[in-house]
Amino acid sequence: MKADLILKNIGQLLTMDGSEGVRKGEAMKEVGLIEDAVVVVKDEKIIFAGEANEAPTVDASEVIDCNGKLVTPGLVDPHTHLVFGGSREHELALKQQGVPYLEILKQGGGILSTVQATREADEEALYEKASFHLERMLSYGITTMEAKSGYGLDADTELKQLRVIKRLNETKEADIVSTYLGAHAIPNEYKGRSKEFLDEMLNLMETVKEQNLAKFVDIFCETGVFTVEESREYLTKAREMGFDVKIHADEIDPLGGTEMACEVGAVSADHLVGASEEGIRKLGETDTIAVLLPGTTFYLNKNEFAKAREMIESNAAVALATDFNPGSSPTENLQLIMNLAALKLRMTPEEIWNGITVNAAYAIGCGDQAGKVVEGRKADLVIWDAPNYLYVPYHYGVNHVRTVIKSGKTLFERGERVGKVSVS
Repeated sequence: MKADLILKNIGQLLTMDGSEGVRKGEAMKEVGLIEDAVVVVKDEKIIFAGEANEAPTVDASEVIDCNGKLVTPGLVDPHTHLVFGGSREHELALKQQGVPYLEILKQGGGILSTVQATREADEEALYEKASFHLERMLSYGITTMEAKSGYGLDADTELKQLRVIKRLNETKEADIVSTYLGAHAIPNEYKGRSKEFLDEMLNLMETVKEQNLAKFVDIFCETGVFTVEESREYLTKAREMGFDVKIHADEIDPLGGTEMACEVGAVSADHLVGASEEGIRKLGETDTIAVLLPGTTFYLNKNEFAKAREMIESNAAVALATDFNPGSSPTENLQLIMNLAALKLRMTPEEIWNGITVNAAYAIGCGDQAGKVVEGRKADLVIWDAPNYLYVPYHYGVNHVRTVIKSGKTLFERGERVGKVSVS
C-alpha cells in the first residue's frame, strides 16, 4: 500500500480518542494514550493511528522519525480576536501606575482606540497584520482556530474584518471559524443608546448571513456593556436567523450571563471568571462549553481566576483559549495558556489537553473534524520536543513544538517555516 507520510517511533501518541461528543467532568480525563505508536497519512487524512506492532506495511513518500517524542493532534484555539488595527503597548505603563480602565478610555485608549485604528486600516493592511499573528499561532501548534470581528462597531468595519477572516481561511493553511461580534462594546456615537446600537448590529446580521461571513454570533454581556436581557434578545434573534451563538459572559461581575447562555443553547460561554454557583450548575446540566481565558486574567493582573475545578467537578465541559487581542491578552501562545491552566485553574494535564483539542473543537463547531488523531480525520499533527504529555504544561515560557503538520504537510520545524505561507 502507498502512503504519503509515516510518523514512526512515537514515544507517546495522544489520539484523544474516547467518549464521543463534548467531554464533560470525568470524561475530561480521557486522552487516548498509545505508547510506541505509528501514524500513517494518505491524501491529507489519517489512515492509521495505533501501536507500532499493528501498523500496516506501507511505502511512504516521507517518513518522519519522532525519536520517542510526544505526538498530539493540532491544537485548537476557540477564542481569538485575530484581526485588528494598531496595538496598545503604551497602556501597560498606565496600568502599572494603577490608572483605572475608564480613565484610560478617557485618554483615548482602551478598546475604542483599537476600534479607531481598525476603522482607519484598509483590508490589505488588516490582512497582512493578521497573517503575521497567524503564522506565529501556527508555529506554536495551533492548526484550527476561531476569529472574531468586533473592533469595528459600525457596518463597514465589521464587514471589513469578517471579509479579512474569510480571506485568511481561504488563503492560509489554518482552518479559521468566523464569529460576528458587532456587539463588542458601545461606540461613543451611541453612548446611552445601547438599544439603537444593537438594532443596527442586528440589521447588519442579515448581510453577514447573505455573504456567508460568519458561523457564530457573539455579544459582550457585562456591566457597562450589554445587559443579560439585551444579550438574550440579541442571541435569540441570531439563532432565529440560523447562526450558532456564543457569549462573553460574567468576566467581571456575576450578572447571570452564564445561566442565560445555557438557557438559549449557546455553544459556548466565554470568560466566566465571575460565574455564579447557579451558572456553574447549569453548565453541568447542558452542553454549553465553558471557554476559559486565564491569559486575560493573568495579563490584567487579577487575583481571581475562573473556577475551573468547580466547573469540572459539576460535570461541565471546559475548553481553553488565548483570547488573543491587543488590550487584555496580547499573546498567540496557547502553550502558555496550558501552563496557566495548570497553575491558576488547577486543571490536570489530561483536562488541559482536552481543553485545547476535543472541547475546543466542539466550542467552534469543529468537533467532528479537529482535535483527534483517528482514522478518517484530517492529518493535523504536532510533534513535540517533549518526552510525554505531562511535560508541556509543566515547562513554561518556551515553544515546545518540534514539527507542525497540517493536512499531512509539514509547515514548521522548530519554529522555522518549511512550507508555503499561502495555499492559493
